[in-house]
Amino acid sequence: MRRDRGITFSGLALLGGVLAAAYWLERRRPLRHARESKLHRTSRNLAVAAAGAIAIRAVEQPIVERVAEVAERRGWGLLRQLGLPRPVVDGLGLLLLDYGLYRWHVLTHRVPFLWRFHLPHHADLDMDASTALRIHFGDIVLSVPVRAAQVAALGVSPGAYRLWQRLTLAEILFHHSNIELPRGVERWLSRVIVTPRMHGIHHSVVREEQNSNWSSGLTLWDWLHGTLRLDVPQYTVDIGVPAYRDPADVTLPAVVAMPFGDQRPTWELPGGGRPVRIGPPGHGELEPEAIS
Repeated sequence: MRRDRGITFSGLALLGGVLAAAYWLERRRPLRHARESKLHRTSRNLAVAAAGAIAIRAVEQPIVERVAEVAERRGWGLLRQLGLPRPVVDGLGLLLLDYGLYRWHVLTHRVPFLWRFHLPHHADLDMDASTALRIHFGDIVLSVPVRAAQVAALGVSPGAYRLWQRLTLAEILFHHSNIELPRGVERWLSRVIVTPRMHGIHHSVVREEQNSNWSSGLTLWDWLHGTLRLDVPQYTVDIGVPAYRDPADVTLPAVVAMPFGDQRPTWELPGGGRPVRIGPPGHGELEPEAIS
């Protein structure tokens, strides 16, 4: 028990440090202009994150880590049948868990019931590192059976699963951040991992743009599935969901209750019509042709 609490406290300290650093950099080098007060948004997002953390602690960790322990003890899983060294098996486990998250992310957008619970994440009117933690507790709980089944089927070890969790958290904090990186650096990084400009396109109010860049870790999965999009300049991206454009729509009580009430037509603006991009896209900042 002491060891578990130590991991929790050190993890919270690391998370707090990363958020503080991101907050400082976002103020010094913002990528996009804000629509709402950063303090109010951050407070709201951290409140949503607190409920999500309870769901992780109460549901995800006990179930998925227990499944991983049983799979390791009984030799379950496809990866364990390959006769490969343990480091290779763990590395493949990390890779396939990342791919599983890509597939799950696609489903949360395309299955209406799942979208109800993923919607609060996208309804944020701005996007920064705190948005990464704005995951509805229902979204987390619904992912648990899928993740447990994946861990059992692959035979992912408990250690590899915990490492994947930490790496994924670090990466989503990074690519949700509102930090303007040098274009050349970000263009290089985006060949390997998801970056702020790349993920900003996924949070666009334009449906065709939001239906792209599904990866959460490696960019590889968007390359393979043809869902990578780099051709939208960041200064033209409007963050959010068309049906929820008023700050009154995204207060903390509204965000928590959002999955359980009547659903608005997601892609319709409150006054009617749908956001569209007029004319062909220009060169995005991450394309090879873009000027740094």
